[in-house]
Amino acid sequence: MSANTFGSRFRVTTFGESHGEALGCVVDGVPSGMKLDLDSMLADLARRRPGTSAVTTARSEADAPEILSGVLDGVTTGTPVAIIFRNTNQRSGDYSDLQKMFRPGHADYAWQKKFGIRDVRGGGRTSGRETVARVAAGSIAKQILAARGITVRACAERIAGISAQTFDWSVCESNDVRCPDPVAAVRMRDAIVAAHHAGDSVGGVIYCEALNVPPGLGDPVFDKLDAMLAHAMLSIGGVKGIEFGAGFAAAEMRGSEHNDPILPGGRFATNHAGGILGGISNGDTVVFRCAVKPTASISLPQTTVDTDDAPANLQIIGRHDPCLVPRMIPVVEAMTAITLADFLL
Repeated sequence: MSANTFGSRFRVTTFGESHGEALGCVVDGVPSGMKLDLDSMLADLARRRPGTSAVTTARSEADAPEILSGVLDGVTTGTPVAIIFRNTNQRSGDYSDLQKMFRPGHADYAWQKKFGIRDVRGGGRTSGRETVARVAAGSIAKQILAARGITVRACAERIAGISAQTFDWSVCESNDVRCPDPVAAVRMRDAIVAAHHAGDSVGGVIYCEALNVPPGLGDPVFDKLDAMLAHAMLSIGGVKGIEFGAGFAAAEMRGSEHNDPILPGGRFATNHAGGILGGISNGDTVVFRCAVKPTASISLPQTTVDTDDAPANLQIIGRHDPCLVPRMIPVVEAMTAITLADFLL
């Protein structure tokens, strides 16, 4: 796999920069003869699209997919599906002061040390805008999974230290933060807006589950299902941790408490394993959580160094998400679907 490609049988390559002409993806391994549901893809893209609420960046992009290949009369041909998204609302001038500055919390410093050159316009390839291509590819993967009865869904379980106390999936898309608890959703939104007004940002936790995953997906050593899901999640900018099932709480349990009793018919009394045993799906719901850091771009004054390694003061301007969680949820779903489709194929 190259640094810009994920997957083995269902392979997704993304390209483009935040302030370049376009971003896109090439998806190889898509089965032929599949009716591509463009409306479903547009719905997923709309959930990730910027400029849709007070808790997202004000940058407005249509995110209209242009399908260049691999689809004929709405049906996949079995050849690579290429999709591009034109950038139309860049404001590269917002980043002119960063030519000789490294932004704290961003990839600027490490990228410069590795490549000796960097695109300061919105972070280039390190920008969250790259994920528009992942969501498009993930929509295709979701459709492959749906044909086999598999559903992937995610939500905001915690934002700014505020946790969902109830889980009603039907309300997730009716609030700005995509939280399953409508009461907590209001508090989360208020916390994001308050942080934004203060020039700051907040993080949170995304809960994700995959329903009706058949037993047997994954390999027992290096390509464990949970290992590849972790790879997929940690490849998303801003994700700093992942746990499956009981996760870190398992460290406080005894084996007699953590083990999932096996019942007749391939059922389990509990799901502390998160649907994965020995790196292989066991037929139960695949469950994991991702920890998302606060957005690095904040307008408060910060200290840094310039490209000559001299101390400097920095204040970031521009349009940025005060919390990554709401728009990252469809990205987490997409990367989960891509991983599962890869194993399924």
